[in-house]
Amino acid sequence: MAPSLPALLCLGLCLGQVVQAQLGTLPKPSLQALPSSLAPLKTQVTIRCQGPPDVDLYRLEKLRSRKYQDRPVLFIKTMEESFAGCYRCSYQNGTLWSPPSNQLELVATGVYAKPSLSAQPSLAVSQGGDVTLRCQSKYSFDQFALYKEGDTEPHKQSAEQYWANFPITAVTVAHSGIYRCYSFSSKFPYLWSAPSDPLELVVTEFPEASRKQSNLHLNKSSTIVPSRTITVSPKGSDSPTGLAHQHYTKGNLVRICLGAVILILLVGILAEDWHSRKKPLLLRVRAVHRPLPPLPQTQKPHSHQDGGRPDGHNHGSHH
Repeated sequence: MAPSLPALLCLGLCLGQVVQAQLGTLPKPSLQALPSSLAPLKTQVTIRCQGPPDVDLYRLEKLRSRKYQDRPVLFIKTMEESFAGCYRCSYQNGTLWSPPSNQLELVATGVYAKPSLSAQPSLAVSQGGDVTLRCQSKYSFDQFALYKEGDTEPHKQSAEQYWANFPITAVTVAHSGIYRCYSFSSKFPYLWSAPSDPLELVVTEFPEASRKQSNLHLNKSSTIVPSRTITVSPKGSDSPTGLAHQHYTKGNLVRICLGAVILILLVGILAEDWHSRKKPLLLRVRAVHRPLPPLPQTQKPHSHQDGGRPDGHNHGSHH
């Protein structure tokens, strides 16, 4: 019993420290704009903050404006320029506040006239070739953004002219798709032009023989090469539908595994203690039920009448 008591005390201390650490850490929430963070003027958009279940209080704020609300959802019935900006959120459980979410940049589009988008040398390009997409505006904007349908992140370019080039080198079939571009000023980074007319880029495949010869070349990294690449989506965005839930689930799994390990250790300690108690008891029981050794036999003293025979028969006179 003596060795198990310190082990139990140590185990309890470790458990208390781990539980305290778990309770002192909250997963950060996710923040998203629906249907998109690019919101045309006069359309509806919803900003939603999502944390784990049973949150006591949400705080949704617009940075640099000192405006906030204690609700997880901001519904914008009609998008205006004043709603454009950078948002973030957090939540409170008990006396603890979570870390802030990734920042969400809500952009108002349609503020300026749309630019034009063209492909050089052609809209159709052979796989492995090069193509340049040019976004051009009739205004002297210094920022341009290129979007491909299906992508979540834009490619941005700075420009001192009225246009910006987006070169794509060693194109693959994955570069096929529909593209649009926007123009805006760095002084007002959340007020963009209307999108350009869509441009469809077609990548034609090689014949089978030449395709096999160029596999090594096509497997090399090929990408749009902007001078600067940033994102309009939340920075470091993970899956917007369940980031906080994933953190919360991981925390529960950690607690469950920790509890299982502690339970196994406790069962082992108790089994060892029970075994150490049972062993001396068995020894004592065996000692009690051990048969006694036989008593030594005593011989009766021989008389002179029996003739000194050990069998005790008397051969005296016959009647």
